[in-house]
Amino acid sequence: MLPRAAALLVAMFVAAPAVAQTAVTLACGSVGIEAQLCREGAEAWAKETGNRVTFVSTPSGATERLALFQQLLAARSADIDVFQIDVVWPGLLARHLRDLAGDIPEEERAAHLDAAIANNTVDGRLVALPWFTNAGVLYYRRDLLAKHGRTVPQDWDELAETARVVMEAERRDGAERLWGLVFQGRAYEGLTVNALEWVSARGGGTIIDHDGAVTVNNPRAADALAAAASWVGTIAPPGVLTYAEEEARGVFQSGDAVFMRNWPYAWPLVNGEDSPVRGRVGVAPLPRGAVLGGEQLAVSAYSQNGEAAVSLVRYLASVSEQKRRAIAAGLAPTIMSLYADAEVLAANPFLADFSATLAEAVARPSAQTGGRYNQVSAEFWNAVHEVLSGRADAEAALARLDRRLQRLSRGGRW
Repeated sequence: MLPRAAALLVAMFVAAPAVAQTAVTLACGSVGIEAQLCREGAEAWAKETGNRVTFVSTPSGATERLALFQQLLAARSADIDVFQIDVVWPGLLARHLRDLAGDIPEEERAAHLDAAIANNTVDGRLVALPWFTNAGVLYYRRDLLAKHGRTVPQDWDELAETARVVMEAERRDGAERLWGLVFQGRAYEGLTVNALEWVSARGGGTIIDHDGAVTVNNPRAADALAAAASWVGTIAPPGVLTYAEEEARGVFQSGDAVFMRNWPYAWPLVNGEDSPVRGRVGVAPLPRGAVLGGEQLAVSAYSQNGEAAVSLVRYLASVSEQKRRAIAAGLAPTIMSLYADAEVLAANPFLADFSATLAEAVARPSAQTGGRYNQVSAEFWNAVHEVLSGRADAEAALARLDRRLQRLSRGGRW
């Protein structure tokens, strides 16, 4: 049986023909239309193979979802066969996940982004198959920038200035609800991503360097966080401190923001038939230092339906499924040939240059910190949130963060 907290989340949705061979339980995400696309893909697999799929609803927040998965896997529960896991979780969960190296033919693995396969390989074990990749992008109101003679900003200071100029001019014209910028400011993993983008863009490093040394306590990182704090209540709404991806999208898609930092999934949504900003939105790379994201599919080491679970994972991560999801939801493929696919690019023009963004993306320090990454990230996002909310200045917050991470790392020995 599932632990009580998890049992409350189980949605007994069954996709199957009348006669089922094997029942596979799948936990996938819920951001945007992710859950719908996951369900559609799994249903298609069930129909094709004659198997049955049970879906488990998961929290929308990455932090809460990870806690649930860790609870299940630590209990060696066999209740979930296939997990959707974040790009920074393979090291945290590896010992509980099936090694897929012998299950996935070499040519299948070679079709994926090299960095994604490398990210999912822990101690020589392929613990997850890449499903879609991500890097933050900048959404902007093309109409408003053109109206006010502004170009797409090239750095965060220019973005803040452009946001202020356009916001103030539009408010004078009656758009009293308009803000300059929305982003993910809630105290969760999304804030780690946003803040690392600000810090790395100013040359402030990546919290912890490749050798495991804590480097976040430096003047450039402090400048980046102080600048971001100055946005809250001026060009960004005070409520941004509670925003995750969907809250930011809701404000931007309603026409109440000039700029939005978000993931590619938002593109088809802001251009949907019912979107107030349809046809008026552009997408550009972030001002230097986009952080690498993405989702993977993993099979529990405790699954009693391992072969069927692997079959489902291969199906969902296949060329045809990644193409369908890219067209329907703007989810960036991990199969590189799709970046030259005419139908994918017609639906998502910004993907034409996205491979360059991926090549330059900044990785979170999950590889260096292994099983302690979640603690590192929580310490970082809490420190950043204190700065953004005005409860601490950047220098003091980073000094405290440095001491905490030094203790956590035992002097750099993660």
